[in-house]
Amino acid sequence: MEVFPSPLESAKFIAEHSKDVSVDEEGARRVAESLFDKASAAEFGLAGWKSLHELNPRAADKEAVDWVFLVDTLNFSFWSEQEERKYLVKYKDKTYSGYWSLCAAVNRALDDGIPITSASYFATMTLDQVRHVFRSDTEVPLPLIEERHRVLNESGIVLLEKFGGSFLTCVKMSEKSAQKLLHLVLENFPSYRDEAVFEKKKVSFYKRAQILVADTWSVLEGKGDGSFDDISSLTIFADYRIPQVLVHLKAMKYSEELMKKLREGTLFQSGDKEEVEIRGCSIWCCALICKHLQELYQKKGQDMHERINAVLLDYYLWDYARDHREEMKDIPFHRVRCIYY
Repeated sequence: MEVFPSPLESAKFIAEHSKDVSVDEEGARRVAESLFDKASAAEFGLAGWKSLHELNPRAADKEAVDWVFLVDTLNFSFWSEQEERKYLVKYKDKTYSGYWSLCAAVNRALDDGIPITSASYFATMTLDQVRHVFRSDTEVPLPLIEERHRVLNESGIVLLEKFGGSFLTCVKMSEKSAQKLLHLVLENFPSYRDEAVFEKKKVSFYKRAQILVADTWSVLEGKGDGSFDDISSLTIFADYRIPQVLVHLKAMKYSEELMKKLREGTLFQSGDKEEVEIRGCSIWCCALICKHLQELYQKKGQDMHERINAVLLDYYLWDYARDHREEMKDIPFHRVRCIYY
């Protein structure tokens, strides 16, 4: 059986050997202190996933779980080459960009009677059908459309052949364990195997696989098949937005050399040393923020292990990045075009 390295252990190893990215322990502590009041508020909790995001499914049923699977299978590479030229989708009189443009396109297709979340449909979709469903309302198309087509067909076939056509079957097979579900996904869906080699060691991030488990937990509201008692074993989802926020909040630092490359808009490859350091250090930094937050609450005599985990911290930081885009403009994000994030 294939061994899947733990993203948290990978992150610790990367942070210990990183040359161009460093985690600022004091900075992480300060971020934890600034989140102290917010971590007990509703926007930090599980309910925010539905209440703060109008495109996410309202229900907690099979259709909602299948929506989550489809969206997270395609949850990669939304950044624009130029700020003024973006892939945008109009839906219900609102225009969406980035990840939300994908969700809007999926909901638009469902409203048009296209069964886009059904494995029997997306397993056999043609490239032209994929282009139609994810058509842009600008002249800028959705990036990596051929890769999305391949991943959709591949994932749909696996669902039909192994899981009766629904991701809910995987969820039930995981017996309320986030780790078991994570491994089921990694074993069966190749496009989710987000790994690299760093200092001769295989390391992992599993951004989309972990976000799929987390979003399943969220859409099922942590209840029934989604009541994972080990949800806090997941890490944050290392993408290109979270590192930018951490550097902005001074919890993480880039070397001058790396900052120069980022400012020049250097395009990194998935697995490049700098890219691995950025992602690994982000995971480790957020693990420290969570640890400090829990310690702060412990001092006040409150056990917040149920309320504070990397998943909720990621959701919070990702929304923070979207809401503070202007202030964060001076921190460039790292550019990679790949199917992993």
